[in-house]
Amino acid sequence: MATYGQLNADNLTSSTGGVISPNITSLRNRIINGAMVIDQRNAGASVTPSGTGKSYLIDRWCYLSSQTSKFAFQQNAGSVTPPNGFINYLGATSQSAYTVGSSDYFLLSQYIEGLNVADLGWGTSNAKSVTFSFWAYSSLTGNFGLTINNNNNYYYPYLYSIPVANTWTYITVTIPGPTSGTWLTTNGQGIAIQFSLGAGSSLVGTSGTWTSTGYLGATGQVNVVGTNGATFYITGVQLEVGTQATSFDYRPYGTELALCQRYYETSYYPGYVVPTNACPNYVHISIGNASQSYVGAAGAGNAQTTGYVYYRVNKRIQAPTVVTYSYSASTTGVASKGWTGADLSASTAIVNNTASFGFSIYNNSGSTATVDGFSIMIHYTSYAEL
Repeated sequence: MATYGQLNADNLTSSTGGVISPNITSLRNRIINGAMVIDQRNAGASVTPSGTGKSYLIDRWCYLSSQTSKFAFQQNAGSVTPPNGFINYLGATSQSAYTVGSSDYFLLSQYIEGLNVADLGWGTSNAKSVTFSFWAYSSLTGNFGLTINNNNNYYYPYLYSIPVANTWTYITVTIPGPTSGTWLTTNGQGIAIQFSLGAGSSLVGTSGTWTSTGYLGATGQVNVVGTNGATFYITGVQLEVGTQATSFDYRPYGTELALCQRYYETSYYPGYVVPTNACPNYVHISIGNASQSYVGAAGAGNAQTTGYVYYRVNKRIQAPTVVTYSYSASTTGVASKGWTGADLSASTAIVNNTASFGFSIYNNSGSTATVDGFSIMIHYTSYAEL
């Protein structure tokens, strides 16, 4: 069942007369960053994914497709006014008029960790129904597609309507809990939420029916990728237990940021695109004693181990992917001198002993660059996405 209309986020009443339940202080929403407020990677800059694998846009939201460079994505793309109660949205803009092939797909997605949906009991006789709700805005009108699935063997395609162009429309979809399929309840991928910006004829199926066929859209959907310059924006995305949408679970910024940092963390300040040499903060690592006056110099013994970086938030997996950057030039794998900020020689910041709580740095044994004050400076990113 879908409901369309304008929702006033201030008085929590829909234009169709339905009263929305008052906000409850909890983590009702299984979507992280559903209000699109956290953007650690791009700080509001536009990005056009050039690959066909997962490309993360703003925190927890990624894009994957069968064709390259077909969409540009940006927090607050087009600078339209968000719905009442929101200050951000995620926007997609089609880069060409692409004719969708039978096996093509273009998906704006969030993958939910199994530990966060274990209580739903999906795949069992006790599976709970959920309600998926969001605000949508497009330059196109008609029926649009989405799919909720386990990215493995069970899919729920759905059609929803945007009847008026360039107007925010509030959508709710009640989804019966699936009693079949394999749904992880570990730190792996539990549920995939995917907005279909285009899907070929072999990848669309009947709306509102669970199926073991790998549908990535719904029959009759508008393919946004088919119109050059077409726009599609979303915000206020929520997935919750029950058969009625409640008010958006707008969590404090610090809480939302910490939830995002379980999957991706950076040393750069909010508001700085990663990487950049303009960001004034950095991680300052003490080498520890005067015997370590050279970074990994030949014969320096334990001089190779320079220190440890502890994350702000423990990561989803034991060994996330860590990339280090210099302080002064945003060069990967290079450390900078602790006092002057000048880069040391190449490959002087080698990540070692990665763990869910942090990582250590050791230095290229061929480097003989003197370290000012027995310390180095780096920036880093740590990736533990699903």
